[in-house]
Amino acid sequence: MERVIIVGGGLAGLRTAEALRAQGHTGGLTLVAGEPYPPYDRPPLSKAVLRGETGDTTVAADWEALGCELLLGRSATGLGEDLETTEGPLGFDGLVIATGASPIRLPGDGPQHVLRSIDDARTLRAGLRTGARLVIIGAGWIGAEVATAATAAGCRVTVVEAADAPLAGAIGAEVGSRTAAWYAEAGVELRHGLKVASVRPGGLELAGGGSIEADVVLTAVGVRPETAWLEGSGLALENGVVADERLRTTRPGVYAVGDCAAWWSPRFGRRLRVEHWDTALNAPDVAAANLLGGERAYDAVPYFWSEQFGRMVQYAGHHPIADAMVWRGDPESGGWAVCWLAGDRLVGILTVNRPRDLLQGRRAIASGAFVDGARIADPAVAVKAAVRAGS
Repeated sequence: MERVIIVGGGLAGLRTAEALRAQGHTGGLTLVAGEPYPPYDRPPLSKAVLRGETGDTTVAADWEALGCELLLGRSATGLGEDLETTEGPLGFDGLVIATGASPIRLPGDGPQHVLRSIDDARTLRAGLRTGARLVIIGAGWIGAEVATAATAAGCRVTVVEAADAPLAGAIGAEVGSRTAAWYAEAGVELRHGLKVASVRPGGLELAGGGSIEADVVLTAVGVRPETAWLEGSGLALENGVVADERLRTTRPGVYAVGDCAAWWSPRFGRRLRVEHWDTALNAPDVAAANLLGGERAYDAVPYFWSEQFGRMVQYAGHHPIADAMVWRGDPESGGWAVCWLAGDRLVGILTVNRPRDLLQGRRAIASGAFVDGARIADPAVAVKAAVRAGS
């Protein structure tokens, strides 16, 4: 293979380049990045960067040793026989799409921050000053993490959520409601069940009437896969770039990884698009192997973590396929968990300050283990001890 092009300058793009070289690709290698910076880690943007602990999350890489041409500030605009970019076409033999996702913005002519890039984080951090009125739209993972950093900076924080509980879209209202008290403990005003009509200068207009004043507005209501540039390319697009379990798209020689990839999971029997660091880190190894002639499947157990109001929240699996939910420990205590079961099989686990539960639960999900529902509900029993013998 004479030339492979990777489109996307995030962690998934870098890891793809490294995997290709590690697995024997000796031909040309080019990474096309829309941002003017080499690949950097995104998880610290809502944590260490907003807290002022660092302003640079660049992932260490020796590009010269890697033998990878790095084209910064150059965006893909279309895909035909060649890759079309803002600075002209690029021919290729193999292509890996790793263009990630873009944050959703709300209507209105008022200034609104989003948090996706290092520039976003630096700009938002500058506004987190003592006494500033910060309104965060969305009580999801990012909203909670920014609220945590902002309260530490002395801001007066209000979080507006359209659903009836924080994290309702991610883990369901019943579980998400157990995190609502964390906001009050931190001095954050949480206003749920409110829809925002628009962002205007000086604050928000609410859909049901009324307004909220703000000095700084952050919109954190989710992202969309960055695939508009692929329209008309012939690739199947459905909430991302459609890929099979080997991360192959509908065009030979073209693969997709990271936040933009909607890949088939045999484990869960459905297509997944996972917007988290762990997937960007590990999926490229499989895509690279298959691009070079392999037949490997990517069927990892999705995993992510979040630091909220002094708590470590971790999640593994895919709970929407579950038919039962089991509480593990008291949500009013300092550490608890929730397990989701499909029949007797563990398919999802969320933990709060219980990292061992998460580790053992993730392993159980990966192995397809059956568990004893009564034992796994007992926080004094190790998760691995709840796995049925012989499962």
